[in-house]
Amino acid sequence: MSDLVTNDPGLSVYFSVEVDGVELGDWTTCTGMGISIQTEARGDTALSFVMHHLPGHVTFSNITLGRPISPDTEKVVNWISSFAMMPVPTLAQIKALDPMGKPIVMWNLFGVIPVRWTGPSFDAASLKIAEEQLELAYKGFL
Repeated sequence: MSDLVTNDPGLSVYFSVEVDGVELGDWTTCTGMGISIQTEARGDTALSFVMHHLPGHVTFSNITLGRPISPDTEKVVNWISSFAMMPVPTLAQIKALDPMGKPIVMWNLFGVIPVRWTGPSFDAASLKIAEEQLELAYKGFL
């Protein structure tokens, strides 16, 4: 389970990510998760006022995770580096956790590959928090 247990009302939900049994730590943002099903509209030949919507191709949008850098950043870089050596799609689990660290909902993903990792930009003149982002593509939910 997660080490980030907080009573901070400003942090209502955070996300724990595991890929192939490797904990990638806690993340403060998780965006882009979604499914899109293409449809083809066809009119009924017998009833001219009825329109049928036939399902087509299913796509899953990429997920982008974000957080301030932490000791878990090294785990992410190591996972991506090992994936680059042997690119095999894998399984992942994303859990939405409440401020006490209890799971609210969990998504199990298959066919997961890293698309992009963006590390922090450092500027001594800025007081901005050093952040990282991880973008994942996946084939679907289990």
